[in-house]
Amino acid sequence: MTKNFLLFRIFRNAVTFVSTITVLLLLLPVLQSEAQTCTFSNTGVNFGAVDLTPGTRIRTTGTFTATCTGTPGRRVRVCMNFGGGTGRNAPGADPRYMTNGANTLNYQMFKRGNYTRIWGSNVWPYAPRSKTARLRLNAAGTRTRSIPIRTEIYAGQAATPPGLYTSSFAGGHTLISYAYNNVGNCNVISGLGGVRVPFIVRANVLPACTVTANDLDFGITGILAANQDATNTISVNCTNLTPYSISLDGGLTGAADPTLRKLANGPEQVTYGIYQNAARSTPWGDTIGINTLGGTGTGSIQNYTAYGRVPTQITPTPGTYQDTIVVTVTY
Repeated sequence: MTKNFLLFRIFRNAVTFVSTITVLLLLLPVLQSEAQTCTFSNTGVNFGAVDLTPGTRIRTTGTFTATCTGTPGRRVRVCMNFGGGTGRNAPGADPRYMTNGANTLNYQMFKRGNYTRIWGSNVWPYAPRSKTARLRLNAAGTRTRSIPIRTEIYAGQAATPPGLYTSSFAGGHTLISYAYNNVGNCNVISGLGGVRVPFIVRANVLPACTVTANDLDFGITGILAANQDATNTISVNCTNLTPYSISLDGGLTGAADPTLRKLANGPEQVTYGIYQNAARSTPWGDTIGINTLGGTGTGSIQNYTAYGRVPTQITPTPGTYQDTIVVTVTY
């Protein structure tokens, strides 16, 4: 009995020793095959100098870059969660806001080139979800991919005052999560946490003006025995709160006196003037602060009437008399 009991203990100890060695050998390859590392960078989004007076949408693109390493041939899923930014518009974050003090500029980031699917986050309560990128690791176990951040300033914001507008995506406004593809979708992977990759969206809204004018037509007349009056409209559109001045030059003859401009038909001329008021008492010229007309932009078209007059004078040879006036808006 004593001999048999001793053999049994030796056999049991041998089995225990072999089992322990086997477990250690099995664990090491599993841990190595699941290792992965990703690093990220983000250029941010910079619209640069923008002119909002046309009232149309403005687009630009930033770049998010992911570099992952791990087991060759495996696919890494990267979940790029972008919140509302510091100028966010909650709930829903559509539009997002860039801000300059109390002023806002509406914009949005999109996941696709058709600018219809908003780039959102899987860790916020709103419908737009994160952008997903899948990186298949090459034979060296690495892969880099650049993802465009398609961004649009919405149309119809001509009333936005000039200035630098920004929105910061730092802290909780950005979360980049990643794992091998078999771990799950971005709902699962984002719930595991991630890293912060801060960036800024910015646009510099410039003061800007546009101007148009129709013809000043005195019509048809015979002898210039009485004043011939006519009007036209000058339309100015300047960014909100932008002061400006409208100048009318001296025409093709370079008249220094706005009331002594010349309509010409070859060598013959007809004198005329352009005025700021219906009484034709305030001449409209091009000396700022003296005879120009000033205003302040609203972001919408502002119309001004130019009052023309051909005074009584000796009638020249019949024909068509004309002049060209350059309208200049200074702001």
